[in-house]
Amino acid sequence: MTTLWERSRQVAAQTVLDTAVRLFAEQGYEQTTIAQIAREAGISQRSLFRYFGTKEDLVCGDQEALGELLKRAVEQQPAEMSAWDALRAGFEVILTANHPPERALELSRLIFDTPSLRSRYIEKRLRWQAELVPVVRARLGNGPGQPAPDTQAKAIVATVFACIDTATELWAGHDGRVDLADLYDQCLAAVRHHS
Repeated sequence: MTTLWERSRQVAAQTVLDTAVRLFAEQGYEQTTIAQIAREAGISQRSLFRYFGTKEDLVCGDQEALGELLKRAVEQQPAEMSAWDALRAGFEVILTANHPPERALELSRLIFDTPSLRSRYIEKRLRWQAELVPVVRARLGNGPGQPAPDTQAKAIVATVFACIDTATELWAGHDGRVDLADLYDQCLAAVRHHS
């Protein structure tokens, strides 16, 4: 059961996040300062940093925790499930982990429209990929004529991430009016079946 303190902390963090996203949308990410966000949210900068370690975390979230959640979700898929399907299932879990779709859309737009955020996002995603390679490698049977498991696992993980990022960018570009999972499936089909 959630304690009163935990609920208060969640409400305060949500207030900070709502304030930050509104300011980023109004005046741009780079032009918005931590001091402004803290002042408008009614807390000190020090308190803000207790909820969010960096300014980027206000947009990208706790990427370490999300990466760990993705890895666990992929590991927990049934053994008979293909690596492709296990990764898709893992991404479905993290897509809804932190934010409702409207907020995820706002944050995705910010990431894709702000070079510094996009750079930080890519850097963290590369770490996720490296952590997922052994998980995917463990799912692969290595029959005759197949590439070495490391090569195959790295290629699958990189392809899935490229398709997720492409689908998310298209989804943000269409203001969320197209289903993100459908976009992902279309991207993956384009790579796997029409190459």
